[in-house]
Amino acid sequence: MLELLMAGGWVMWPILICSAIALAIILERFWTLRRSTVLPPRLGEEVRAWAGSQQIDDAHVDSLKQNSPLGELLAAALSVRHRPREVIKERVEDVGRHVVHRMERFLNTLGTVAGIAPLLGLLGTVFGMIRMFLGILENGVGDASRLAGGIGEALISTAAGLCVAIPALMFYRYFCGRVAEYVVEMEEQAIRLIDMLDAKPVRPRRSSAS
Repeated sequence: MLELLMAGGWVMWPILICSAIALAIILERFWTLRRSTVLPPRLGEEVRAWAGSQQIDDAHVDSLKQNSPLGELLAAALSVRHRPREVIKERVEDVGRHVVHRMERFLNTLGTVAGIAPLLGLLGTVFGMIRMFLGILENGVGDASRLAGGIGEALISTAAGLCVAIPALMFYRYFCGRVAEYVVEMEEQAIRLIDMLDAKPVRPRRSSAS
């Protein structure tokens, strides 16, 4: 492995850094974007049943907000449950933009790695070819070792760049699709809750002191 890094030239080091960044992002996103973390099972049904019972208080809304991205979205609707439907939808949309932004965290960086890794490999190819032609210029075509070194540097750096870029691009597309799928399901749950709040006004829970 060390021989390949040395043979590929200095371009191999930024490619290696890109691979480490991509691997860290992929592992972090797999952990963060687990379905059970983003969309806890039956949470939407439980919140609608809770809202239908007309026993909502701010403490429960705050607890729901900390539960998950879906819980945060549903809590946004419940926090303005006494307002008109248009106001509730606007609040859900505002909070939803922040939720989606957090779910897409680091994905731009992963896409950037997928874009620059093959360019770094191409840069290594160019430097390898320059090295080869300089070897020809200095020693003629008779020195095969210099020719082989330049060609090897070009091929190794190109292959390394592609080996980093292809998985990075695949996982970038995969995570973007997963986030889009989550967003659709979260919107569906939010609309169902808004319809319930609009059809059946919720009254706040009375305090025990009253």
